[in-house]
Amino acid sequence: MPDSRAATPPDPPEEGGRDRDPRVVRSRNRLVQAASGLLAEGGVQAVTIDAVTRTAGVARATLYRHFATGTDLLATAFEQLLPPVAPAPDSGPLRDRLVTLLTGQARLLEDAPLYATVLSWLGMDTVPAADDERPGRRRLRRRIVDQYRQPFDAVLTSPDAAAELGDDLDVATALAQLVGPLIFNRLVTHEPVGADFCARLVDDFLTARAHHR
Repeated sequence: MPDSRAATPPDPPEEGGRDRDPRVVRSRNRLVQAASGLLAEGGVQAVTIDAVTRTAGVARATLYRHFATGTDLLATAFEQLLPPVAPAPDSGPLRDRLVTLLTGQARLLEDAPLYATVLSWLGMDTVPAADDERPGRRRLRRRIVDQYRQPFDAVLTSPDAAAELGDDLDVATALAQLVGPLIFNRLVTHEPVGADFCARLVDDFLTARAHHR
């Protein structure tokens, strides 16, 4: 979104008070719905300040009362459109559980292009996480971690994973080794990915981990 200048500080979250003016809630919801619709139809480049305010029928000044920057609004729109993710398998061999998770991630990248877009958009961020004061982007990052990484964390930190992979496993590195090739494939080669491809990634990861130990 080209216009990301800071303006009037945003209103507090809606859950911050029950007596909040319903007109304020409605105007914010209209802005988010407009931005989400533009994002779904035209991608990131379609979500401009002018397009959002025109679609929502809301003044630019009102937008900046809700969102400190255009980037904050875009992050909120991304959050509205993220598809759900299946929970981690709670039983079975470690290899099978990882293949199931990885195949689910591959399906998300194939069937929900917006998922790949949001990962790329967050990855292009040059602001260190500790210095990023944009609440929308921080909230989006937390949701990505909580909703999409949590199933992998549940499997990779389980007792059977510790027994097979070692208790010194770095989960972040393991995620990069497992999920990284899927994202690269989606963004660069655009080749379809199936369960066999995911199984090879898991087998290579397990073999490398066994060699490391």
